[in-house]
Amino acid sequence: MAQRFGGKFSPDGRQNDMRGIPAPTRHRLAGRPKWVTIAATPFLLAAFFQSPAGMVTDLSAFGMIAGGMWLTGEGLRAEAAYQIRRVARRPAIPRKLFGGIAAAAGLGLGAGEPGAWIGAGLIGAAGMALHWLAFGADPMRDKGISERDDFQMQRADRMIDEAQDYLDDMTRAIQRCGDRRLEARVAMFQSTVQDLFDHLRQDPGDLSAARRYLGVYLMGARDATVKFAELYSRRQDGAARQAYESFLDDLEKDFSAKLTHFLDGDRTDLDIEISVLRDRLAREGVRPSEPPAEPKPLQSQAAQTLDELVTEHHARDKTR
Repeated sequence: MAQRFGGKFSPDGRQNDMRGIPAPTRHRLAGRPKWVTIAATPFLLAAFFQSPAGMVTDLSAFGMIAGGMWLTGEGLRAEAAYQIRRVARRPAIPRKLFGGIAAAAGLGLGAGEPGAWIGAGLIGAAGMALHWLAFGADPMRDKGISERDDFQMQRADRMIDEAQDYLDDMTRAIQRCGDRRLEARVAMFQSTVQDLFDHLRQDPGDLSAARRYLGVYLMGARDATVKFAELYSRRQDGAARQAYESFLDDLEKDFSAKLTHFLDGDRTDLDIEISVLRDRLAREGVRPSEPPAEPKPLQSQAAQTLDELVTEHHARDKTR
């Protein structure tokens, strides 16, 4: 099915449809592992012109390099998702580290010769260093997460992962319609949901109040999207599309209102704490200091000094 491209210069002119949608999760170095794998193809091609032992060695070397680059690509994808989130845990598996080890081992294996394994080891170590320089290290610290009950954090992560599965199902379902504007609308809704996810990662104490939003509401959104995609892919029903977009509007307002309620609750708690602290300081006799008087402008000070000099001069004339 042909896809209509929407944007600034499209016929309908709806440029604003794409605003507010997060950029695709793609690392700026995501293309490099492919070129490293291509550079290792001589091991693959030369393997078929050697003895069986040489063939196994070269094929193993290419497989280890290709597998290491695949792990590195997965690590870059995880790092990109880590970077765009305000609150995120470090990746559970350091994929770039393991990818670099596998690629370095494959490089050393492919360059090894009988009786020259020390040199092959040095080549592998050099490859490991170059891998680190080219791709960097994995994120090793949590971001935006303070020290708190680890059980609550694990519970929040588990529920958010389940909710993310519903969002992924929505994305796959709406892509079957082949409509860029519908995909953009679903992405805008998911961006609002991600803001709620970020808040719950930072403050898992609100998880119980958001349980219905992460479960029942997103499950219903997923089911409605799947049914709409099945209907709309068969026949372009304008009424069904309008009803589905209205459904997303209402649901997005509910999620935004819930997030605003959480944030307002935090501000209310802060105001209460400040008020209690002020009362306690007042009971102990501590009063806020008076603001210092503002200094007079230099021009007015100069005018006042001049007036005093004139008055003093007239007084001296009268005494003479």
